[in-house]
This record gives sequence, structure tokens and C-alpha cells, in this order.
Amino acid sequence: MTDVVNEQAVAAPGTSVSVRVPGSTGNVGPGFDTLGLALGYYDELTVTRIDSGLEFELSGEGSEHVPHTADHLVVRAMQAVFDAAGAGSLPGLRLEAHNRIPHGRGMGSSASAVVAGVLAANALLAKDLRLDPNAVLQVCSHLEGHPDNVAPTLYGGLTVSFEQDGTYVSVPVRVHRDIIPVVAIPDFEVATSLARGLLPDTVAHRTAAVTAGRAALLVEAMSNRPEYLLPATFDLLHQPFRAQAMGPSFELMTQLRDLGFAAVISGAGPTVLTLANGADAAERAVAAIERITADPDSAAHTHNSEDVSWRVMSLRVPAEGAKVGVSTQ
Repeated sequence: MTDVVNEQAVAAPGTSVSVRVPGSTGNVGPGFDTLGLALGYYDELTVTRIDSGLEFELSGEGSEHVPHTADHLVVRAMQAVFDAAGAGSLPGLRLEAHNRIPHGRGMGSSASAVVAGVLAANALLAKDLRLDPNAVLQVCSHLEGHPDNVAPTLYGGLTVSFEQDGTYVSVPVRVHRDIIPVVAIPDFEVATSLARGLLPDTVAHRTAAVTAGRAALLVEAMSNRPEYLLPATFDLLHQPFRAQAMGPSFELMTQLRDLGFAAVISGAGPTVLTLANGADAAERAVAAIERITADPDSAAHTHNSEDVSWRVMSLRVPAEGAKVGVSTQ
């Protein structure tokens, strides 16, 4: 933050940018590193251009653990935009953030921080330097490592993402209006790096074929045929291998599926996501989750010999992604 700022490239001091970003769930059952779904649970960020320095006012989930320095993920995302635009160093900034998305739970907290920082920085740039939507997706995806969480955070709804010739592509898919995400969030974390490290280097051809078929079915179930959500969310590619890192979550997911609910591990876990077909199904899913997790004899009740506390919420799938507003003094 000590380098000379290109004043022609950035908005004047006093300019504020507010960004409201939804959470997200990646993988969505069989859609490993491909399917992402926006969740109507939001982080809020306001970035104000100041004369110099870097100031923070952070509250909410994880605020006491994140760095109050240029290493903060939002700041790093902002600098990545300035680098991509050739705009030089960031100016003085004040960051005010209220985080609701829990960290390390598989609900897209890092993707939301990346998207918030990228969109805030882009809005602070001079108009002729701003990145177009495709460039925004590329910067976000490279920062996150893949597009399956950043894409639904940017666009809302369900997204299908892939890489072609070094470029990320994400295709939004309309989500059926009856689908209600129900999340069960435990009070323990699982690092994405740990969950990914449990995956094998190769899988059987039969495993790949089954998973590909269910992933294809899931796109149709999410958009037009929610009655197929249960078979469409069946996965052999990643969830079984990650079970050892999140025993209570895998147990809850398994019991819910045995009861007929389309439950999956959200992202890399340990949150359990149930895709309910209608309000009645959502209410029944919540009741089933509360019953299973309250049972002291259930493996979903304890983790490492400690009782697990679960937060259960019915959310919605936002049709739109992050929202940006700009104001000047």
C-alpha cells in the first residue's frame, strides 16, 4: 500500500462501493468441480477510498481470525483486479465487512470474499479500465482455483462450469421455483485442502459412468423435474472418500437419503445440504434433521467424542448474484 497510486485509474477519495454477495455450494452431489448453486445467505462489504493506508472494520463469522492486513482475501482480490487492468497499486482503503457465511463449512465463504473484492475493485476503477464480465469470471476463478463457487455467487441460480483452452466458462441454469435448499451447519470445520486430499487419483470406469449420468440428470432435475432430485444427487466420485473427515455429516446425509430426502455434502463439507421439493418437503427435512442430530445414539450427534451443535436453516436459491452499489461524498 506504499507504492505510488495512479490517481487517473481510480475513483476519488470518499467514493464508496457496497457489495452484497450470496453464499454458494459447490459440487452439488455428483457435479464435482462443475456444478454450483447460489444460496440466499449473504455477506456484505463496503469499501471506501481514503487518502492512504488500509483500515478494517470487520464483524460476523470469522472476523476475529482473518488478517487485518494486505493479506486479507478481499484485499488480495482487489489487487488482482488492479493488476489485470494495469492500474498499478491499490489506493488507501477502508474495508467494512459483515460476514454471515460461516468459514470452513462448505458454503462458499472464500468465493464470496473473492467475488466481493473483485467487484468492489472493478467499480473503483476508471470506466475505461474496468474488466468485462468474462474477465471478472477469469480473475475470480483463478483466485479461487476453480469456478464452481464463484460462478453462482456472480450470477445466481445454478451454474455449470468447465475449462476450455485455459479459459473458464460458466453457463447459468434456471432453477425450478419449488426447490428449497435446507442447510444443516455443524459447529466443526473441515479444511477444503484436507477434504480434497482424501480423493483418490483414479476411479473405476463404472464409478465415472454412474456419476456422469447422475450429474446430467441433476441439471434436468434442478431446472424442470425436481421429482428426480433424490436419484440425481447420488454420487460415487467424491463424497464416499471424504466420509472419514466428517463422520457426523456423512451419517446425517445418509439417514436423510434413506428417508427419501435429496441430501448431499455441501461443497467440501461439513455442512449437509438438502434440496427439498416444495415448502412441505423443506419443513419435513428440517424436522428430520433436528430429530437425527438430537438423538444421542446417532453418529451425527458426536464428533471426536464431543457433542456436535447444528444450525438448521431453510434458504432460497437467488435468481441473481452479487449486487454492487457506488456512492460518493
